[in-house]
Amino acid sequence: MRLKTSLLKEPKHKELVSCVGWTTADELYSCSDDHQIMKWNLLTSETTRVVKLPDDTYPIDLHWLPRSVGGKKQSHAESFVLTSSDGKFHLISKSGRVEKSVEAHCGAVLAGRWNSEGTALATVGEDGQVKIWSKSGMLRSTLAQQGTPVYSVAWGPDSEKVLYTSGKQLIIKPLQPNVKVLQWKAHDGLILKTDWNSVNELILSAGEDCKYKVWDSYGHLLYSSQPHEYPITSIAWSGDGELFAVGSFHTLRLCDKTGWSYALEKPNTGSIFNIAWSVDGTQLAGACGNGHVIFAHVVEQRWEWKNFEITLIKRRTMQVHNVINDAVDLLEFRDRVIKASLNYGHLVVSTSLQCYVFSTKNWNTPLIFDLKEGTVTLILQAERHFLLIDGGGLYLYSYEGRLISSPKFPGMRTDILNAQTVSLSNDTLAVKDKADEKVIYIFDALSGKPLGDGKPLTHKSEIMEIALDQKGLTSERKIAFIDKNRDLYITSVKRFGKEQKIVKIGTMVQTLAWNDTSNILCGIQDTRFTVWYYPNTVYVDKDLLTKTLYEKDASEFSKNPQIVHFVGNQITIRRADGSLIHLNISPYPVILHEYVSSSKWEDAVRLCRFVKATATDEDQTMWACLAAMAVANKDMATAEIAYASIGEIDKVQYINSIKDLPSKESRMAHILLFSGNTQEAETLLLQTGLIYQAIQVNINLYNWDRALELAVKHKTHVDTVLAYRQKFLEDFGKKETNKRFLQYAEGLAVDWNKIKAKIEMEIAKERERAAASATVRASVTVQQ
Repeated sequence: MRLKTSLLKEPKHKELVSCVGWTTADELYSCSDDHQIMKWNLLTSETTRVVKLPDDTYPIDLHWLPRSVGGKKQSHAESFVLTSSDGKFHLISKSGRVEKSVEAHCGAVLAGRWNSEGTALATVGEDGQVKIWSKSGMLRSTLAQQGTPVYSVAWGPDSEKVLYTSGKQLIIKPLQPNVKVLQWKAHDGLILKTDWNSVNELILSAGEDCKYKVWDSYGHLLYSSQPHEYPITSIAWSGDGELFAVGSFHTLRLCDKTGWSYALEKPNTGSIFNIAWSVDGTQLAGACGNGHVIFAHVVEQRWEWKNFEITLIKRRTMQVHNVINDAVDLLEFRDRVIKASLNYGHLVVSTSLQCYVFSTKNWNTPLIFDLKEGTVTLILQAERHFLLIDGGGLYLYSYEGRLISSPKFPGMRTDILNAQTVSLSNDTLAVKDKADEKVIYIFDALSGKPLGDGKPLTHKSEIMEIALDQKGLTSERKIAFIDKNRDLYITSVKRFGKEQKIVKIGTMVQTLAWNDTSNILCGIQDTRFTVWYYPNTVYVDKDLLTKTLYEKDASEFSKNPQIVHFVGNQITIRRADGSLIHLNISPYPVILHEYVSSSKWEDAVRLCRFVKATATDEDQTMWACLAAMAVANKDMATAEIAYASIGEIDKVQYINSIKDLPSKESRMAHILLFSGNTQEAETLLLQTGLIYQAIQVNINLYNWDRALELAVKHKTHVDTVLAYRQKFLEDFGKKETNKRFLQYAEGLAVDWNKIKAKIEMEIAKERERAAASATVRASVTVQQ
């Protein structure tokens, strides 16, 4: 990726340009010390003067009112705030009329910023004050009073906090009084500029120590640049939070959100005092010290999938390179490309007006449809469909271009969603709620309605990143997520009534990704790269989980690596310096998943035996995965073979005892018990009228109170429960202290012969029932 810059031969302004701001993706306003406000039209290459300011008004900062104000979305910005050296800020309309001038600070007003809703304005000045104003310019509060000038200000993602500079310090102050202020030393010199992105919630700072830095919203340093030759005079996030730009003397730099640099330009600009990104994030403009306005387009973005490599070579042209046969195709578009995604055999491209869908089998005839809203901010793909996110909503399309659904939820803000907070599979869409970060909304992809009982998934602490698995049935769909403590959890998305079990499977996890063709999960946790070959093991047999993992030392990935892709058996990881590392994992677990999903159990066993015969290290891992998969799919014959192969003799014996049970219902219940699902096992037995068996399950698990409760409720086997309880206490030399048991044991003599006869009668009854139901099934089969 790089920047394609353009400068006019002669500057349009006679003095330094102090600030710039975009109204639409093709129209820019610039303000200069020559008191002129100019309008630049990039389509016609025309520059016109909007207004001449009074001679004593030197503009310093400009910020357009956000386009979505009060829920109404406008196609372009209508007015802006201009701060100036005379201590005032001015509310100016698009046509250049000064609507209002407000005496705001003693000395120059150094920066002014609207919050994301456009309902409040923050200004900072040479007098060290931070002030909050209403949309109409009425003073709401003086938030802070510093002893030194405040050079830059930014709103927090939720518009509830303000970030500002104070000498070498960065300060985050909430609007509510008596809430803790966060303050830290960020640079060794004066901090000149700061910016806070609402999508990724990361903070940028730039200073006279010639460095730029990236911080999280808690003040932890994520990246610090090498010192430049000159102070960093400007820094700005792109709208989607994927890129940021850095400006200095004769220097313009394009960086990834993690800090490493894509491109460095050395234009003849003097110092770049202000950088503004266009609404669609495809270009930026800089306010230059020598009177120029520099424009830069982001080009040479790259997308890779299997054997295809696609590069945006011009703003309306893509080049497709097939590395297998070296074939090259050029894709031309009517408008400039804004976003693109390449996955699952399809390339989806959004321009400013249309969406193009290409198949990797045919690059000549794309499917084209018009977009409802303006700028697409995110494209996510699944095997059967893809998701477009813009300022107006979430839109799910099939690869034939048909709109499938448009899910909605309360307080939805689509402009702050990114690939970490939205996840898509063939049947499910998951979106992290920004208002309450402990909540994930889960939708049926085809209908757009909430899944299961309609309630969102709620966790005990804030969620950072979410990811849905891609294969299998909807009823078995799993979602993995990382919370604020960097713990990795997994849970089912299909939820009815009872609270779903959310199980922790990893700690200190920085990044994760599901495989595109099978439900294998990989992540980097602390100093280890880990692959969970069958994460569902935690619901089947927790003890097996550690045996189904592949672990590798992750020190070669350096600090803060990110998993980019997990396609087939290849994983692509981007290191903190931007370099890519490709890892290959064993192909056998993917094949095992395919066999199991097709119920080819004999082939699965044969594959595990083959791996064992080749004397590889993953012999145990494969058998452990197969054991868990077999139990999950109720194939106990295969489970027995797999458990025997990893030496789990006690489990083999239990599986054998399950086989000997007389009825299908009992067998199912004991398989549920095997997986630790006691409640489900008991419910199944009670529903099928096997009361004694339900009581016996609780006796075996020493759930004495529940066993007695069932016996009393169904008026059967109370003496059986009391007898087993008495024997249990005698074995441990204890006396009965439970009041309920004492109450029912009064005057009751335990007769073991009688109890054994009752138990034998229950077993005989169950056998009769099983035989009768087998006969019925046989006769139905014959009739069919």
